Amino acid sequence: MRLLKASIAAASMSACAHAQEAAPARMAPPDVRAITPALADYTDAVLFGDVWKRPGLSPRDRSIVTVSALIAGGHTAQMTGHFNRAIDNGVKPAELTGIITHLAFYAGWPRAMSAVSVAKDVFEQRGIDTASLSGAVQTLAPLAGEDERAASVDSQLGASAPGLATYTNDVLFGDLWRRDDLLPRDRSLVTISALIAAGQGEQLPFHLNRGFDNGLTPEAVSEVVTHLAFYAGWPRAMSAVTVLKTVLDQRSSQVSAGAAPARAEPRLTVQRYVESSPAPSENFTGAMKVESRFQREAPARVGGGVVSFTPGARTNWHTHPLGQTLVVTEGCGWVQEEGGPVETIRPGDVVVIPPNARHWHGATAETPMMHVAIAERLDGVAVTWMEAVSDQQYSGGATACRS
Repeated sequence: MRLLKASIAAASMSACAHAQEAAPARMAPPDVRAITPALADYTDAVLFGDVWKRPGLSPRDRSIVTVSALIAGGHTAQMTGHFNRAIDNGVKPAELTGIITHLAFYAGWPRAMSAVSVAKDVFEQRGIDTASLSGAVQTLAPLAGEDERAASVDSQLGASAPGLATYTNDVLFGDLWRRDDLLPRDRSLVTISALIAAGQGEQLPFHLNRGFDNGLTPEAVSEVVTHLAFYAGWPRAMSAVTVLKTVLDQRSSQVSAGAAPARAEPRLTVQRYVESSPAPSENFTGAMKVESRFQREAPARVGGGVVSFTPGARTNWHTHPLGQTLVVTEGCGWVQEEGGPVETIRPGDVVVIPPNARHWHGATAETPMMHVAIAERLDGVAVTWMEAVSDQQYSGGATACRS
């Protein structure tokens, strides 16, 4: 109650000091305020006024945690608002469908199917082309320690439930966990959130360790638990704290003893060429495709792919939190940072785009272009998409390619 009063008092003082600014929008629905005004106050002042603004997790990650908890709990009435919020916070539609697919395995097919219906309505209302969600999915390299994990599953389940052992190794970890519609870090975030929301503490130690190995930090997981106290209830959050403390103590002991948490030795891998489907129309103008996508596992953050543009095709305006590097390999194209000139780029040119610089790139109006695009993720985010580049912006100040 002291926190609530302090939050409300702070908001009141801020409003007085900045009377010319609009008051923060109330998040609690009118019915909640009419029937349970105290719950409305907690919703506005604590949940959305404080919890969602805590720095330990990015808004994108908080949306992933919330969506995962709602799907795991079958709370369809709350999904529409939070699916929209997730997209606004940078969760791509393909990532949202990846979360639903992932949770079919961890929360059951009925809950995933119910979430599909909500997602369909949200996509239709936002004008998202669902055809772009059915593109080919790249298979990531096996995660470290898979041989040991598979052997453990066979040992525990082989005699009593051989079918479950086969599906666990071949489908769950052999296929689902290797799909690139979600990064391993994000799959761990989804899984941990769903397990806490469902009160499945027995499965948490393995997935907490897996999450840390996939790049989640102890601070981030601590915030996940805190966030889920509001979305799954205090008892489940308190139970998760006990498991989290045990796992962190064990990992700390390993480090203190001079041994890093057990992981398989990294091995050189060759990712074979896989042609992707056309790039999603909501982020690009014209016909183009992305091939040979790649994403390094944590702690590395770099990822990218080979992008081919037909004449006239270009990206929307967008930014990258840690910048981007383009290596032109074929054809001729244009690139522009907002406020600067349209630059012509040719094979062999390397374009270095600064962090958070608003820009676009693509083929010229008359020639195709291909480049390798490389960017790093920050808190799970590699790119923020914005509005389309208009025809006037695209052609304004550009020069034709000459040999």
